[in-house]
Amino acid sequence: MKLIFKILFISILFTGCHTADKTTTSRPNILWITIEDTSPQFIGCYGNETAHTPNIDQLAKEGVRFTNAFSTGTVCSPSRSTLITGVRTFEMGTGNHRSSYPIPAEIHGFPYYMKEAGYYVTNNAKTDYNLRNGKAFIKDTWNESSKKAGWWNRKEEQPFFAVFNFEDSHQSRTMTNPYSWYTEKIYSKLDEDEKIDDNAFSMPPIYKDSPAMRKQFARVYNSISMTDKKIGHLLERLEKDGLKEETIIFFFADHGEGMPRGKTNGIDYGYRVPFVVWFPEKYKHLSPWKTDGGVTDELINFEDLAPTLIELSGGNLPKHLKGRILMGDHRSKEKELITLSSDRSDNGIDLVRTVTDGRYIYSRNFMPFIPQQRYIRYMEISDIVNQMRSDLKEGQLDSLQKSVFETRPKEYLFDIQNDQWETKNLTDNPAYQQIKDKMLAHLKADLLERRDVMFLPEYEIDKISKTGTPYEFRKDNKKYPLQNIFDIAFLSGEQSDEALKTQLQFLNSADSIERYWAILGIRSQPKNKVLPYKKSLLDAMQDDYPPVSIIAAVIAYDIYGNFEAKSKLMDYCLSENMQEALLAINLTNYLNADQKNPFVPTMQKVYDLKREYNVKVASLDFLGSLGVIENSYKNKT
Repeated sequence: MKLIFKILFISILFTGCHTADKTTTSRPNILWITIEDTSPQFIGCYGNETAHTPNIDQLAKEGVRFTNAFSTGTVCSPSRSTLITGVRTFEMGTGNHRSSYPIPAEIHGFPYYMKEAGYYVTNNAKTDYNLRNGKAFIKDTWNESSKKAGWWNRKEEQPFFAVFNFEDSHQSRTMTNPYSWYTEKIYSKLDEDEKIDDNAFSMPPIYKDSPAMRKQFARVYNSISMTDKKIGHLLERLEKDGLKEETIIFFFADHGEGMPRGKTNGIDYGYRVPFVVWFPEKYKHLSPWKTDGGVTDELINFEDLAPTLIELSGGNLPKHLKGRILMGDHRSKEKELITLSSDRSDNGIDLVRTVTDGRYIYSRNFMPFIPQQRYIRYMEISDIVNQMRSDLKEGQLDSLQKSVFETRPKEYLFDIQNDQWETKNLTDNPAYQQIKDKMLAHLKADLLERRDVMFLPEYEIDKISKTGTPYEFRKDNKKYPLQNIFDIAFLSGEQSDEALKTQLQFLNSADSIERYWAILGIRSQPKNKVLPYKKSLLDAMQDDYPPVSIIAAVIAYDIYGNFEAKSKLMDYCLSENMQEALLAINLTNYLNADQKNPFVPTMQKVYDLKREYNVKVASLDFLGSLGVIENSYKNKT
């Protein structure tokens, strides 16, 4: 009897262990393939017959293709901030690219929760999470994060989540690196059948169709071709390792196209991304969508990915995640509208908030005096931007192509189904008033509910971050009365007499943030309307809150040629406070050429200080295209 019981005990123990192993390995592996700076209209499976993307197309043919997938930002680091934390940048304070503001200690990168559930989580290799203490955050989030990281170092039978990021379609490859670099690193490494000729594609109407522009734009197609080639190699390794039939594959871009008017701009061209999910036969039951070439119009955005992957891994979902769970037993209800956001990119300040239902996209521009093609140093060095500026100067652009260099309206409304390139703004069309009103109402309600902290000037976010986190600060209605701020912020871009009257009144508010939005709104008013209010603007120039003083000085110098305003701006451009320098330099950039000329020695002084003392001068990081720098671009120095 003892022998029988011993045999039974060992049998039960063995069966239990075997069952545990089976449970562990029955969870899907997840491979996450991200590419950079790419809109869906340049991918074959999205209808572009010129594109060479056979591997991406095959994933879509066998998987599910999403037509309404959106990045939550329009430049890499804010987008990746939401991807890794699952929290929107306008809640976290991470909307400005790049920045280094703290987040609460209890918020981890979402792979941390998958790791807790037994997954081996790896990242190869880009991080760019746009938050403070990045190294510690990365170590906490991943088992491995390096150019050598992958599923191959996990324990036997351990499920994995592996991220691979391919940079070949990044803006640096498609436009900002020298053409010779692109030829050597991209074009020469493609086989002949993988190359796209300069004349093989249709030129988007937002760009001039000329040989010079086609030469530059062909870089987009060939860089994506190289990206697809590398994706193919990765998928071959997955299959060679016998893991493809155990792995769900996600493919998507980090935001929209890196060409001018796309990346950094709060319109569809900046937000919408290609997005494909591939399921092996074993896990097709997890898909709520038709597989094997299925197409879904369901609205999704990057906020949804963290809770979805934690759910797939069987991990515990933290309370701070507000995105949808897209698949599995706890799939969330679909949304009719989603909110998107775009803030500063490098030295180019901005604030845009957007709502879309997939077909229509509505954007509210809170700094409309700044054009879509902002003076962003990183972009200004590119051949394609220089070509566009040259064509502009010579009168070679049509009204649409020229609009990228002009002030924006306060709002956009585009019908993407009938106007893919966003050429017709429908905001003033009575036939679309109901759609616009619905989207604007949703926008205000959503931003108020989530308490958008980015309505604070970055100067303020920087101050808050010295003792706390923007994420926590925004929750305190006494410290941050967002509804009151909205009352004046949503007037920015309004050009009526009534709006101007209200803005002038708010210049006397006891609240510095209300004064900031008042003066920012006045900056968007026509000069002839502002002209009679010289005393109010000169008084505002003496405001003890630097953002107000800086903007008032720009207006006073622009309209009245005020000497004190010019002197004050020069001082701010050289400020040791990074945010003061950023604001002063950027707003000075948008004065006319004659007004900018006196600032050339100031900018040269910054460069001289950098060279002589090798110190970090705040304004050096945010130089735009002022005077001597414009000449440098022309001379390619």
